[in-house]
Amino acid sequence: MKRGIGDGMGRGMAAAVVSLVVGLACAMGGAAQEKAVTNPVAGNAAAVKEGASLFRSNCSPCHGVNARGGGRGPDLTSGRWRHGGTDAEMFRTISDGVPGTEMPANGFEDSEIWAIVAYLKSLAPTKRAVTGDAKKGEAIFWDQAACGSCHMVRGRGGRLGPDLSRVAAARSAEYLEESVREPSKELSDGLVDPNNHYGNPLVYDTVTVVTKSGERVKGVAKNEDTFSIQMMDMRQQLRVFLKKDLAEVKHERVSLMPAYSEDQLSGEQLRDLVAYLEGLE
Repeated sequence: MKRGIGDGMGRGMAAAVVSLVVGLACAMGGAAQEKAVTNPVAGNAAAVKEGASLFRSNCSPCHGVNARGGGRGPDLTSGRWRHGGTDAEMFRTISDGVPGTEMPANGFEDSEIWAIVAYLKSLAPTKRAVTGDAKKGEAIFWDQAACGSCHMVRGRGGRLGPDLSRVAAARSAEYLEESVREPSKELSDGLVDPNNHYGNPLVYDTVTVVTKSGERVKGVAKNEDTFSIQMMDMRQQLRVFLKKDLAEVKHERVSLMPAYSEDQLSGEQLRDLVAYLEGLE
């Protein structure tokens, strides 16, 4: 979650109402905000609207347009708050960030943070009862679908895809099902980070490089700057290339993960697989 360029314009009356409500509700600084038990604009329609606008402009590149999770950030609609779900804890997470993660500290005004919290709390939880058999799903994950060849769970498995050791804490069942059926959806939607000025690729973006000597290497982009690109190839080896030695760098905006159709994974099997993943938190 970061502030994008030009965010200070176009908020209009909603922003004025939010600021007025916050000002009347509590005249306090950042330190005092942390001690606040409840959001001063909780349930306020203008605040929710303002928070939605702020979220889409600044937070959606990581958390998804509808807050259901993206390449970098977790699902914020599931009701699972890994770093605390009280108003004060959410305020602190947005304001200060989370050390050791990709969640940075932010420069929002207090009234803007409270508006974002109000918006997030207004989202109906997407979590639903999981009807599959987790034991069968575990067998599907490690054997039938061979998910473990690319994904790691608690130290076991591959490194080419995301570590799924705590995936249930970050993703809803619906998101997991969609990721199995349409793994490239998030990347193909063209979601980019407007605050990214360094050329870093989206997480798990597929990239192919061709060296001037003719070698073609395909894998997952890890880091990229003006002069070099770092990637993990299909053998799960970390490779670094200097761009001066490359004839081509192609970002394909597709996932290396195959799409599992109904023919490959039935609806019942998919529910079993998701039941297993939903137990990883």
